[in-house]
Amino acid sequence: MTYNTYIYIAIMAGVTYAIRVLPLTLIRKEIKNQFLQSFLYYVPYVTLAVMTFPAILGATQSPISGALALIIGVIIAWFGASLFSVSLCCCAIVLISELLLFPPV
Repeated sequence: MTYNTYIYIAIMAGVTYAIRVLPLTLIRKEIKNQFLQSFLYYVPYVTLAVMTFPAILGATQSPISGALALIIGVIIAWFGASLFSVSLCCCAIVLISELLLFPPV
């Protein structure tokens, strides 16, 4: 059975367009509900976290080194380090832990 790829692309484009246009056409007034405002404020952060978290644990050779880098990165960021320094520290932690867990032969 053959599938028409253009139909799938058209459906995907229509759904993507509807997701962006429907809120603009249905919600004309300012949102005054405090709960809804705070919910909409945090949606991008939650979406980014949900997409990033599995990749952190799966991108390394061992999930242990990914988890260790995640924990160290959260601690360093909590104390106010910049994004660049957090990423450098996390990369260094992964490198060191991978070398300790899986030494080169």
